[in-house]
Order: sequence, then C-alpha cells, then structure tokens
Amino acid sequence: MSKAVAIGAATVCAAAAAALAAATVMGHRTKGSDKWGQAEDIVKVFGEECKTPIEKLKKVAEAMVVEMNAGLSSEGGSKLKMLISFVDNLPSGDEKGLFYALDLGGTNFRALRIQLGGKEKGVVKVEAEEVSIPPHLMTGSSHELFDFIATCLAKFVSSEPEEFRPLPGRKRELGFTFSFPVRQTSIASGTLIKWSKGFSIEDVVGEDIVGELTKSLEKIGLDMRVAALINDTVGTVAKARFSNQDVIAGVILGTGTNAAYIEHVNAIPKWQGLPPKSGKMVINMEWGNFYCSYLPLTEYDHALDVASLNPGEQIFEKIISGMYLGDIVRRVLLKLAEEAEFFGDTVPPKLRIPFILRTPDMSAMHHDTSSDLKVVEKKLRDILEIDNTSLKMRKIVVELCDIVSVRGARLAAAAIFGILRKLGRDTVKAGEKQKSVIALDGGLFEHYTIFRTCMENTLKELMGKEAAETIGIEHSNDGSGIGAALLAASQSQYVGVEES
Repeated sequence: MSKAVAIGAATVCAAAAAALAAATVMGHRTKGSDKWGQAEDIVKVFGEECKTPIEKLKKVAEAMVVEMNAGLSSEGGSKLKMLISFVDNLPSGDEKGLFYALDLGGTNFRALRIQLGGKEKGVVKVEAEEVSIPPHLMTGSSHELFDFIATCLAKFVSSEPEEFRPLPGRKRELGFTFSFPVRQTSIASGTLIKWSKGFSIEDVVGEDIVGELTKSLEKIGLDMRVAALINDTVGTVAKARFSNQDVIAGVILGTGTNAAYIEHVNAIPKWQGLPPKSGKMVINMEWGNFYCSYLPLTEYDHALDVASLNPGEQIFEKIISGMYLGDIVRRVLLKLAEEAEFFGDTVPPKLRIPFILRTPDMSAMHHDTSSDLKVVEKKLRDILEIDNTSLKMRKIVVELCDIVSVRGARLAAAAIFGILRKLGRDTVKAGEKQKSVIALDGGLFEHYTIFRTCMENTLKELMGKEAAETIGIEHSNDGSGIGAALLAASQSQYVGVEES
C-alpha cells in the first residue's frame, strides 16, 4: 500500500469513527431529552389529576353536608360516623378550681393538673407528667394496665397543693382522653370496640373503659371520679371554647385528621335521649373516612390505599393528612425513576421503601428558599441516598411537594366549608354579625406553613369576601390534655354547690 493510500484510508477511518462517536453522543442526548420529556409528562399528568378548581371544592363541600346529614340520621347510614359525644355543656370560661386529665393514646400516657381562675384569670397553672407504659402491660390483663395507671395517678395527685385538697365527701374530677375506638354510652362511659397502636388486652374489649379505670382508682383508695370520657378532637373544641365562645368546631390536621363541631340537638334524628338543656351536642365526625366521587384521586393514591392496613377506608385522611403526604411524593418519584430514569440508569433502592419520606421532610424541601435548593439536595442524599442531583431535578421535587400539599390543603378547606354550610354559617345574614371560629391543632397545621396558608386562603375563596370576614381560624393546642381537664370542669357535679 502506498503512503498516500494509507493516509487516505486512515483519514476515512478517523472520519467514520468521529461520525460514529457523534451519532452515539447525539443518541445519548436524544435518549436523555426523551427521558426528561417523559418525566415532565408524568409530573404534568399528576398535576392535572390533582387540580382542585373552586367549583370542584364546592361539590366536595356539598357532598360532605349530604354525608353529615345521613350520619346524623342513623347509625351506619354514612361514611361519616357522626358520633354523639354526649358533651352538651362546653366550658364557659367561668370555671374555677383544680381539675385533672388523663391522656391515654399510645405507648405513653400523660397525667395533668390544671388550676382554673374563671373569666379574670383563665388557666392559672398547668402541671403535667408523662409516663411510659411497660410493654408487658400492653398485652396483659386490663386490671394490670389500669392498676398501673391508677398508681401513677395517685403519685401525681400526692404533690397537689394543700389548699386544693377536696372537701370531705367530695372527689377530685378527671377528664379522660382515650384515643382508641369506643362506643360512647354517656358523658362518662363507653365500651371499647377494639385496641390499636400495639395494645392487645382482650378481656376489656366490649367493656366500659371508665368502669375499668374506676375499679382501679377505688382499689387504691384514690378519691377521683371520671367526669368526662372524650377524644382529642372534642377536647380541641373544649380547649378553644374556654377562652373564646365563638368557637363552633375543632379540626385536627396532624398525622391523622378529624373534626368535631357543635350541632343543634333537633338536627340529630338518631339522638334517642331527652334533649339536653343547652339544646346543643358536640358531634365527633370521624371525617377521615369521608369519600365522594369528586375527590381528585390518582393512581398513586389508589396504590397507597391498596398497600395500607385499611384498604378502602379513611380515603380522605389518606390524601390530606401528615401520615401520607410524604409517601405520595415518594410514589411519584419512584415512577419517575422507573419509567423516566429520573435518577439515572438504576432505581435508588431506598425509594422503594414505603413511608421513608416523611411529611416533615417533604415540608422542609417545600420551604427551601435557597437559590440552588440545598435543603432538597441534602434531604435526597440523607434519606434516599440519591447523590448528584441537578437543580432542574430538585425543582421537579419541589413541584411535586407543591402539588400534593396544595391538593390536601384545599380539600381540608372544602371540608371546613362543608361544616360551615351545614350550620348555615357560610353566608352573612342581614343584620347579623355572628362570628364563627374554627379551632385547629396538629403538626401539619402548626408546622407546614405553606399548607396552612393555602388552606386559610382557600377557605376565604370559598366563603367570598364578605362572609370570609365572619370566619376566624385559631390554633388550639393540647385538646387531649388541657381540653379534657376543662371538660371535667364544665361537667363538674359540684358546679353551683357552695364552698363550705
């Protein structure tokens, strides 16, 4: 081969190699841009499916009113249980004296003592003690568990100030928050339907929970009566009502969600007893189980529901509460990783773990105001072990947080609007200046600022400018503790009895 031919052949080979390399690069680019387009499409479709235009929210509120009426008419008539709390006397703010609360809702319980000073002084002093329940008592017998609680209560009572010791013949009064499914039979009695949260004490299922505690209190000679058996949502209403008589409902937006509100007793067809003097009754809605065809559900919500411990139940809770919001974001990220290679050729293994992305982490990413989204980068690295994310990718993560939280916040507002509508407080009546205050509690409401702001703004949008001015939102914390003690005070059998 001549030198010239060799050089020519080499040139042709080099050109062919360069062309092949360029084609490969272009192929990668095309593949990369195709995948990015696919990722954007997945996010766009998800965003569209989660949309909550105001007309849809009004339909959700209407459906809520229909379900509320059905639940008030008959037991089992609705997805909403609309449980009668037997609380017909809420704190007025005039209550005085020393009252106790017991808050049992998990592996710990709290004992509280509160000193009330009436309208002038309000809640003068709160003392509390938290006690861990030994694991063997959570699966033992009822008398062992309640004997342990009574003994701890007695120890707590022993530090009570001398001047507050009850007069001879009188008993201390206690509000008991019991956060397990109970069929309430009166203000101070209720039978346990089933245990949850790691408890399994069979001999008390179907028994009166207050009766069990009372037996243990009597056994050790502690002069104390349970004045009220409540749940934390009813307690939220009571806590807020003590200092603000315009409060009409309480809503929990935390790990789970629920609402309770004050209903006219003549609007409760299933109420069998004599009408209470107040003419009012607090209803525990158990609204986490609400469902209607207008709820904007996606494939990710259906998958989460199917994989849950209670498929087909608590659908509303699964799209608005803190337990689930982070996991919905994780499920969308997993689809992006699987179908659009969003995080590279392999799917990050941690992304397959349910509930690994918690709502507080989602909130931290959503509130990231740094120009390069450093918080998002750190959370993805620390929790999901995903490195080398681009700013473009991190922006998509924030967008997903926004879609999920905005949908949840707007639906929560629609549900509150439903309560106001049911009570006829969604419009301004001529010549009336009634104020309606909603008391809210829970970590989602308290700490997820974007969620809270969106919910409040959506409620104003639903109400309209004039009516929105009659609505107040108030943070009311510790309904399960202070609220329970306040209900013990408002249900006291010694009200109006002269101190002597």
